[in-house]
Amino acid sequence: MSRVAKNPIDIPAGVEVKIQGSSLLVKGSKGQLSHQLNPVVNLEINDKVIYIKWNDADKFAVSLAGTTRAVVNNMVTGVTSGYEKKLTLIGVGYRSQVKGKHLVLTLGYSHPIEYEIPEGISIETPSQTEIIVKGSDKQKVGQVAAEIREFRIPEPYKGKGVRYTDEYVARKEAKKK
Repeated sequence: MSRVAKNPIDIPAGVEVKIQGSSLLVKGSKGQLSHQLNPVVNLEINDKVIYIKWNDADKFAVSLAGTTRAVVNNMVTGVTSGYEKKLTLIGVGYRSQVKGKHLVLTLGYSHPIEYEIPEGISIETPSQTEIIVKGSDKQKVGQVAAEIREFRIPEPYKGKGVRYTDEYVARKEAKKK
């Protein structure tokens, strides 16, 4: 029995949830998201509350119930308040700026890196060394932040690179003579 899947999901005011066959559509002030539901897990909507139903005899359905509940909850949260990831550039001369549909990064390479901003994601640069990735899809926001971080992963000796603002980088001592 899944403890996660047992918890119902409250639908806030201004959010519209529709189940069409095996697909789920969630609309809110921050946009709309859709998800293909597995047929072994069912959703019931009663009085602005979503309940997850599954067959306890089917081991696959039990394992998928908690995941489905988490995905649906993330969709409802995403269309109401949205998600954001903050990145920090650490290094001499490391800069970032948004130009139209591209994020231009100067990370110590011989050329600037132009990252095309995907649909449904907005990127802000409050300062040259800060990047804020925002969107309604939690998975997409995390993926975009990870792709930006991948351009220059923080190294352990000087700590230079692109890192999440709350990330801890274990520092190493330099080689001694």
